[in-house]
Amino acid sequence: MDIQHLVDRLEDLIDEGRHIPFSKITMIDEERALEIIDQMRISIPEEIEKAARILAQRDRILAQANEEAARVVQLARERGDQLIDREALVQAAQSRAANIVEAARQEAEGMTGDADDYVLDSLSTMEQQLVKLITIVRNGISEVNKKPPTPAAPTQIAIPATMPAGMIQQPQMVEANARKSGSS
Repeated sequence: MDIQHLVDRLEDLIDEGRHIPFSKITMIDEERALEIIDQMRISIPEEIEKAARILAQRDRILAQANEEAARVVQLARERGDQLIDREALVQAAQSRAANIVEAARQEAEGMTGDADDYVLDSLSTMEQQLVKLITIVRNGISEVNKKPPTPAAPTQIAIPATMPAGMIQQPQMVEANARKSGSS
């Protein structure tokens, strides 16, 4: 799964959370948040594999460029040797061979530079995405770990709209249930 999509889902989850009045605290669905974070943990290695594939592709391109350069150099040497055999064309053959070798070297350098630029761009983009993701995750963790201040007087407990009515207990029932579970 795309890491950017997971970041967007986490951001949506935070936006959907219930804001506690007069505070910066937002209540979010912990299970959904942890599920998204788990998916991020799975997705990050995929991004790293993607970077490894890009590096492997760069190495393959460099190897091809070196092979092509070696082939061109070999062809140039063979041509040069053929031309050297003809005494009248010795100087022309050496000049031509040098030009072919130089052209091959320049072409190999160009291919190497293009491959390096492509890899740097890809890795830079991925680094920016990972830094943004880590920042978002850290901010999310920080928000989740913040503890609300202890109230001076008893306050009403916010009951999520999704909680079934049978789950709501009166304070006396909560104390009675706590005593029952403590004695058993």
